[in-house]
Amino acid sequence: MAAGAIGGEGEDLWVFGYGSLMWRPGFPHRERRLARIAGYHRSLCVYSHVHRGTPERPGLVLGLDRGGSCRGVAFRVAAQDAAETIAYLRAREQVTAVYLERRVDARLADGRAVRAVTYVVDRAHLQYAGRLDDAETLRIVLQGVGQSGRNPDYVVSTYAHLVEIGVSDPHLARLAAALARGADASAADAGRLSA
Repeated sequence: MAAGAIGGEGEDLWVFGYGSLMWRPGFPHRERRLARIAGYHRSLCVYSHVHRGTPERPGLVLGLDRGGSCRGVAFRVAAQDAAETIAYLRAREQVTAVYLERRVDARLADGRAVRAVTYVVDRAHLQYAGRLDDAETLRIVLQGVGQSGRNPDYVVSTYAHLVEIGVSDPHLARLAAALARGADASAADAGRLSA
């Protein structure tokens, strides 16, 4: 998708974040608003081979998977920064092409409706993990370390930000609690998570 197809010439760009983009966007923005999109939900459904794991020892990161809805954060980027922001996002999000760049309808918390760029998981990609049980999710997260750091740190930071903005995610809550108890308890936690 060409940058011109993302935002009209001279128009501000909206970007919807649902994972680490919420708390570490990495691009200049003029506005940050809570937002909701329909048709996709947040899921730890992507094997990370770069940022939070390796091909030999993958981690797990969030993707937008089909169905449901997702609350996250929308950022308004000034028109003059739009092309540079899209280039940055493509380098960050599409390093292994597991995400598809899409424009989605987002409803901001103040009631405005905007079109926003976001990245949804490609279910046909080999890094698509699908829905894993909690015990397997915990096992993979505990092993993941990549260019952007430890996988547990990513999960805990994302969960903390969701709590901060008032978003409930029971799956991430259970996982973050297990991680907070420490990696030494991973076997016991895996049993409790599956119960």
